[in-house]
Amino acid sequence: QVIQIIMYLVVNARDAMPSGGRLLVETKTIRSDDPSLAESLDIQPGLYVMLSVSDNGCGIDEKILPHIFEPFFTTKGLGKGTGLGLSMVYGIVKQSGGTIQVVSEVGQGTTFRIFFPWVDEFTADHLPKPIESPTLRGTETILLVEDDEVVNHMSAHALKEYGYTVIAAYDAFSAYDLVEHYNQPIHLLLTDVVLPKESGRAIADKLKSKHPEMKVLFMSGYTNEAIVHHGILERGIAFMQKPFTVEDLIRKVRTVLDQS
Repeated sequence: QVIQIIMYLVVNARDAMPSGGRLLVETKTIRSDDPSLAESLDIQPGLYVMLSVSDNGCGIDEKILPHIFEPFFTTKGLGKGTGLGLSMVYGIVKQSGGTIQVVSEVGQGTTFRIFFPWVDEFTADHLPKPIESPTLRGTETILLVEDDEVVNHMSAHALKEYGYTVIAAYDAFSAYDLVEHYNQPIHLLLTDVVLPKESGRAIADKLKSKHPEMKVLFMSGYTNEAIVHHGILERGIAFMQKPFTVEDLIRKVRTVLDQS
């Protein structure tokens, strides 16, 4: 999840510097009473590990700044993202008991500072468990449809590492074009629910007519209950909530493919 945070913030920084610029990623240990911290920072007393990502790009307008962590809020054009990246970063930080601060000035750049509570000690239970297992590997073909560049890249890379053939698309029309020119079976459609142009559900419905044996796994930054409540998906459909880890992805894909 820390890798996801860094990836999202770095991609945002890149987009803020279309002609190039300076990107700085820092970590340091800091106390909550450090004089360099703003008094308005919502942080509990104690010791923290700070992760900072800075750029000298276009900056964020002060009118937009209060909204950047809202789901689906984006200043990017159609097809350039759904605006879930920063909301996912916010969610991961809050789930970790941390807090996030943004300092930005138009034309000068932006700095995201994330504060994770310092852990004095840990046991083996906190160490990541290896997921390498022959039963998790596969040779099936997966059509991945995800307009978020970070999620698309990371998911495709992880699936390929576990032996799967991955056809990656960023929207419905590119997915249809890829399928039209792919003459082999497609075993699984892994698609975001909310996409530009056509939804993941619409893609699944169209492709199912040509590939009736194809399994479908939906993913979204919204919870399963929210998706069902708004009538976007029916209850019981294979679903995975973002953000997810590589382990979550590999296990869920293998589970859906193995269902009869």
